[in-house]
Amino acid sequence: MREKRFLAIDLGAESGRTMLGSFDGRKLSLSQISRFPSASVQILGSLHWDAPAIFAEIKDAIRAACRDGALSGIGVTTWGVDYGLLGRSGALLGNPYHYRDRRTDGAPEQVFQKVDREQLFRATGVQFMQVNTIFQLYAAVRDTPEVIGAADRLLFMPDLMNYWLTGEKAAEYTIASTSMMYDSNATGQTRAPRGNWAYGILEKLGLPTRILPEVVAPGFRLGTLHPSLREELGVPDVPVFAVCCHDTASAVMGVPATEGNWAFLSSGTWSILGKEVPDPIMTEQTFVSNCSNEGGYGGTIRFLKNIMGLWILQECRRHWMEQGKTYSYEELSARAASAEPFAACIDASIDCKEFLFPGRMPDRIVEFCRKTGQRCPSSEAQMTRVILESLALECRATLDILEKIIGGRVDVLHIVGGGSQNAVLAQFTASATRTTVVAGPPEATTVGNLLVQAMASGEISDTAQLREVVRTSFPLVVYQPRDTDAWEAQYEKYRRIRLTGN
Repeated sequence: MREKRFLAIDLGAESGRTMLGSFDGRKLSLSQISRFPSASVQILGSLHWDAPAIFAEIKDAIRAACRDGALSGIGVTTWGVDYGLLGRSGALLGNPYHYRDRRTDGAPEQVFQKVDREQLFRATGVQFMQVNTIFQLYAAVRDTPEVIGAADRLLFMPDLMNYWLTGEKAAEYTIASTSMMYDSNATGQTRAPRGNWAYGILEKLGLPTRILPEVVAPGFRLGTLHPSLREELGVPDVPVFAVCCHDTASAVMGVPATEGNWAFLSSGTWSILGKEVPDPIMTEQTFVSNCSNEGGYGGTIRFLKNIMGLWILQECRRHWMEQGKTYSYEELSARAASAEPFAACIDASIDCKEFLFPGRMPDRIVEFCRKTGQRCPSSEAQMTRVILESLALECRATLDILEKIIGGRVDVLHIVGGGSQNAVLAQFTASATRTTVVAGPPEATTVGNLLVQAMASGEISDTAQLREVVRTSFPLVVYQPRDTDAWEAQYEKYRRIRLTGN
């Protein structure tokens, strides 16, 4: 068959990149078009995304990709929960807020005064996180009612980029499902694979349901590049697909799994551990454990739980660079491998607010160790090891929860995303979880994006063939558990510190 070329736009919380995928019917090959920092900016004490600057990078990538031949499609993925508001003219009403902005401080507690926590969970099936869209929108109604009054449409970040590409306003199912505003068991949507907005809960909270867009399924063809954009860039007509627009949903599509009892760990700024299941799991244990039911391809559910992720190490590295200490992630991990094992641990769960927000992360780690009666890390290498060990131990704690709720032991844990390239973290994770780990591909979000485009274009028949393409196209590394007795002892210490703080 003639090779088809697709463009993946993968926007992450730390950086964005654009990748060209060439598919010959059997193998997918990747080439990077561009990489750029995800532009965020402080404005009058609030943290925002510089959405027009991000879109300018996307336009440059489309222009560059089209120079070497025709494109068969474009797809956009981003992180979850953040959104932009459009006015009646279609113009953006200010740069979107960053999920780490402090405006949501106190918002969950205010929401729970109006809607019971369990009622909110039963309606949406999503885990409680302060950054969830429902709490952001509640804060917006509370603090800036005039902006909400002027809004005509809410679009999540990938949907906003797709709107600027095509002129079409729609929310893709997987990204909508992260918001804690979507009910995957409801009826009424015509283009979504399942579910509808949780109108009853939203109206009870006084949130404006009139601004919510139609939800479409992953793989939906939104249209083609807007005529004004084609003229500006000097490019031909290109289809734009609503892929699995939530980056984790795309990453799960990039998992090279075979049949069997497997789980995924999407390792990046956030670590997200979960399993694909056919329907939401809305049990009492799911609610108590703060697990999440988020949308996947074909109406499947990604049953998962968030972990703090490499964000902690990213913030430490940024702090050290500001002090003139320039380390690559590879160098930090190599030094950590030689550092003393199990010197201390930190709480790497999303419930630990000490590490949720940016700024002076090494000092926070030292303070956490001090107040929990542990030896404080005294070097960058030791601190990196503490972080990586703690992430692996939190994976163990989370996997134990998922196995208990779903039933059965996970045989293989697939680590995908940027963290899969960290051999130290992958080995720690295999040892801590006592599970075979398969690492790769690191570009799973991009791979899932590109192959969903190929499937939507008729080049791939189903998900099984898609995963076979992933296995054929990319090298994988297998890690087996080591030193399990020592890890088991440290896990008991980690659990004690998480539960009691000492």
